[in-house]
Amino acid sequence: MKPIISIIMGSTSDLPVMEKAAVFFDSMDIPFEMNALSAHRTPAEVEKFAREAKGRGLKVILAGAGMAAALPGVIAANTTLPVIGIPIKGMLDGLDAMLSIIQMPPGIPVATVGVNGAQNAAILAVEMLALGDEKLAQRLQDYKNGLKEKIVKANADLAEVKYKNKTN
Repeated sequence: MKPIISIIMGSTSDLPVMEKAAVFFDSMDIPFEMNALSAHRTPAEVEKFAREAKGRGLKVILAGAGMAAALPGVIAANTTLPVIGIPIKGMLDGLDAMLSIIQMPPGIPVATVGVNGAQNAAILAVEMLALGDEKLAQRLQDYKNGLKEKIVKANADLAEVKYKNKTN
């Protein structure tokens, strides 16, 4: 099994956030790889990874980083693959990481999700891949239908909750 998505994090301390993407990819039966690379501590390795990613068969890269959050941008500067940046909460509730990721110069785009939004990053990656894969598109649609069903059930449950002045 060859990975088509790469999950990259600045350090293993980011795993509690990034594993949400891994769990989603598992549920969609998508092969992925997961590694720790640091834009500041292993810059040569990050650049090598990014330059070789497409040739290894990867289609999308998820890159999570906190604080200075240079990792997604450095990867995007060295590949033509789509990069989805995941700002990780650290200092300033993750605002510093988010601003670092979204403020990319022209020509080096990085799609960005909310702070600690690895699951949304994974869903966005699957939406990209599903454009050319009908079976994956159906699995994604089934997942989204399940989200609707959760809300329908929640409303049914709320209908049973009684308060003196509740009208529904």
